[in-house]
Amino acid sequence: MFKSATLRLTGWYLLVLMTLSIVFSIVIYQITASEVQTRLERFQTSLQQSHNFDFAPPPIQAALLRNSEVNEATERISTELVFVNLFILIIGGYVSYLLARRNLQPIEKAHEAQSRFTSDASHELRTPLAVMKTELEVALMDKKASTADLREVLISNLEEVDKLSKLAQMLLNMSQFDNNNLKLGPVNLYKASKSVIDGFKLPDSRITINSTQKPIIRGNETAVAELIKILVDNALQYSPKDSLIVINLLKDDTTATFEIINTGPGISGDKLPHIFDRFYRADSSRTSGPQKGYGLGLALAKQIVELHKGELIATSTPDHETIFTFILVLNTKSQAKTKN
Repeated sequence: MFKSATLRLTGWYLLVLMTLSIVFSIVIYQITASEVQTRLERFQTSLQQSHNFDFAPPPIQAALLRNSEVNEATERISTELVFVNLFILIIGGYVSYLLARRNLQPIEKAHEAQSRFTSDASHELRTPLAVMKTELEVALMDKKASTADLREVLISNLEEVDKLSKLAQMLLNMSQFDNNNLKLGPVNLYKASKSVIDGFKLPDSRITINSTQKPIIRGNETAVAELIKILVDNALQYSPKDSLIVINLLKDDTTATFEIINTGPGISGDKLPHIFDRFYRADSSRTSGPQKGYGLGLALAKQIVELHKGELIATSTPDHETIFTFILVLNTKSQAKTKN
């Protein structure tokens, strides 16, 4: 589809270019031919008016000579213009194709991403629905099913419904943060982190925050809270229950850094570049059970950071620790007030 679109766009570019080239060539031809004829007429008139009448050609012979020179000059000009237009056609066609490819590449990538997203989302929605349908059909066909058996089916279906709700909410969040129209303001990164951690209702020994300074960034409070929540939830899922998760908050003159460190199995080097892709799971064995995810959390985290013109980095040592770091711009006005 995009190949034919590229060719069509190239054709339109080339059509516009050649139309302009031909129009300019006609104008140049007419101006040049007129100028040549005018100059020859002036030259002939000057010869006739000179004192050397013996050297001046007769009027008829002069007119024929003038027309011959004009025809020869115009033929030479038209030939040169034809070669120039052929050159423009070849070079312009190549440049038009490159421009068409360059202009359509973002659209092509967005279309491919949307297609993958739709396909993956459809698959993720279909799986729990198929499980629910199978369990219900089996329960309906089992005439000897007890109340306990039916209750177990309902509980299982409720779990699937919860998963679908989480998936729908995550997709809604991604759509919400897609519009790039976030209202930005001062956000206290320490308070935002503390609020998110308190929401998990964990013991104090599970997560600790190290912050000698309380950086105030320029961002959207809801989006930043969602970003921190995703990274904290990811650290909790992929670390032992009795391990310590450390959050370091740092800042320099222009940026604030949020760093979260958890011990655990880590992420292998070949999978690390893909962890921010939508629906990608570095460890498929971890996608079952109550902590099952859909591979959207880190993709949403990256999207939020990019909307804030920041940077999100992940480093991991297999069987040791994983570090997620995001860097956002400070709110300079709020920082100045804090110093004063």
